[in-house]
Amino acid sequence: MSFSERAFPHGLRAALFALVLLVLSCAAQAQTMAIVSARQSGLTEIDRESAEQLYLGRRTTLPNGRAVTLVDLPAGSVRDRFYLQLTRKNPSQIRAYWSRLVFTGRAQPPREATDEEDARRIVLTTPGAIAYLPIEAARHPDLLVLFKLD
Repeated sequence: MSFSERAFPHGLRAALFALVLLVLSCAAQAQTMAIVSARQSGLTEIDRESAEQLYLGRRTTLPNGRAVTLVDLPAGSVRDRFYLQLTRKNPSQIRAYWSRLVFTGRAQPPREATDEEDARRIVLTTPGAIAYLPIEAARHPDLLVLFKLD
């Protein structure tokens, strides 16, 4: 009998393995972001390229010409993770990018919500609004997930 078999009987090894898988699954899910809209908005999906162009101020409408109102979360780790996942730009690059756009008058940044709940409220009450939320915050009966970022 080896040391690992004596220290960790088969049942304990299986339980530890299951626990590790659960922790890894939760960590992966916590990193998934979702772009959402109100279920009654008529929007059904958005592709990555369109989302990136919208959140970088390169366009204000969807490919079908429909205008959207973008909602941003307040500065912090969730917002940083979203922009990094979507645009591959770190927080300082995003701040500099938007500063240039605003200074030159080429674009206005997305409307900033005070928190995730405020972002949901804005999306549910503003026609054509879309926002990003951690996947667990996007689980709401009146919200529709348009796109997931892993």
